[in-house]
Amino acid sequence: MEMDPSDLDLDSLTLDPGELKLRLHLVTWNIGTAPPPQDVSSLLLLDTACPDIDMYIIGLQEVNAKVLNFLSDLAFDDPWSLFLMDFLAPLGYVKISSIRMQGLLLLIFVKHKHIPFIQDIRTNYMRTGLYGYWGNKGGVAVRMSVYGHMFCFMNCHLPAHMENANQRLDDFERMLEAQQFDGESVGSVLDHDLVFWFGDLNFRISDFGIHFIREMINSNRYHLLWEKDQLNIAKKKETFLQGFLEGPLKFKPTYKFDLNSDVYDTSGKKRKPAWTDRILWKLKNTSESEQEDSVGSEFEKILKVNLEKYTSNMSYGISDHKPVIGTFTVQMKPLILTPSVLLKPEGEWNADHDSLISYSVSDDFPSSTWDWIGLYRVGFRHTNDYVTYAWVKDDEISFSKDCSQVYISADEIPLNGGEFLLCYFCHNLQCLAGISEPFQIRPGRILEVKEGAQGIVDDLTKTESFMGPGF
Repeated sequence: MEMDPSDLDLDSLTLDPGELKLRLHLVTWNIGTAPPPQDVSSLLLLDTACPDIDMYIIGLQEVNAKVLNFLSDLAFDDPWSLFLMDFLAPLGYVKISSIRMQGLLLLIFVKHKHIPFIQDIRTNYMRTGLYGYWGNKGGVAVRMSVYGHMFCFMNCHLPAHMENANQRLDDFERMLEAQQFDGESVGSVLDHDLVFWFGDLNFRISDFGIHFIREMINSNRYHLLWEKDQLNIAKKKETFLQGFLEGPLKFKPTYKFDLNSDVYDTSGKKRKPAWTDRILWKLKNTSESEQEDSVGSEFEKILKVNLEKYTSNMSYGISDHKPVIGTFTVQMKPLILTPSVLLKPEGEWNADHDSLISYSVSDDFPSSTWDWIGLYRVGFRHTNDYVTYAWVKDDEISFSKDCSQVYISADEIPLNGGEFLLCYFCHNLQCLAGISEPFQIRPGRILEVKEGAQGIVDDLTKTESFMGPGF
């Protein structure tokens, strides 16, 4: 599977003002400090005929957080982030946000054509393990505006062991209450239009013995275990969990397995199998009376979520947990129909002269002196994967209500040329608010001179070698 060239053409994204459908694919996996496997095609549904996924949301737990590894990952991307970027970038996906807290990692990838419509990106985290100091347990979250609707993704790792069910519930309730995001649009988690909660939530199957549980699993009678699942029990009792939905658990419990096998724990501990790894979602509360009375813009903001697939992937054995995946179709009325920033390169670009960029912004765009325009190669992997950039104010050469221009110095333009894009980064919204169409940068004459000179040197070297030194 390769990138579809139409994904780079923003004109190909014709938005129906009445309806937009996005396919989201969520992954949660406790990887037990393991490095990435060789291939994740089946995990990301890339081995299917037409995956057509618009966003990948990947939540990992127990990423290697030993001191040396963690300090290295602070300076550079961790191995899992690098692996997934290398895997998805050639297919047209860009990492637009990520957050890490010790062993917890949350990554968001989106198809290139949606990037200008995903704005107001913020991240946050909350520690709960070891009295909240070290961060071995807790939650990380990313929130964003998706075509004008506020989404929040929470990746959690809650306390382990059968007897800690109340602690798990207390920790999650505290996260919902205390986790706040910067910005004026939405503060707390439950104020978002759509919340996804996933991770190693560590809920167990109570009362039943290990032999009964394994017998029910071997005979595919999972439904007989549902009523003793601690999370299912809590959803019926706890007020703060009302409205959280989950698909049926029609797959094997995902914990605990012997490594590199699909055999449940044969160690001396013999942990009871459990659905520790889960994906839930919640739409913002709207009473029936409010829905009936809603007209105009309020009615149009209602989202619809359809769960297409909810299962585990038994083919991966690098951890004692199996990954869980959920594929969703989110149907919405887009509240943003055009990018907030339109930009394009002016004239022919090469490294022989300075080059100009023209751009215009919407009337209500929250511009800042910290905004910049980056030059990216086609197939870039993440927001900071630019070749060079220009500050929209410091490098400005003309300004008007309808159009502004900035320049990029010839010294900053790649000598060897190639296919590139321009992206406008908005500091106040923490996003790429505008993307140009792809364009060519021609190789500079300096490169041609260098290559010509190198060719002469090579010819002289060959002649000397053939005729002998000093001929």
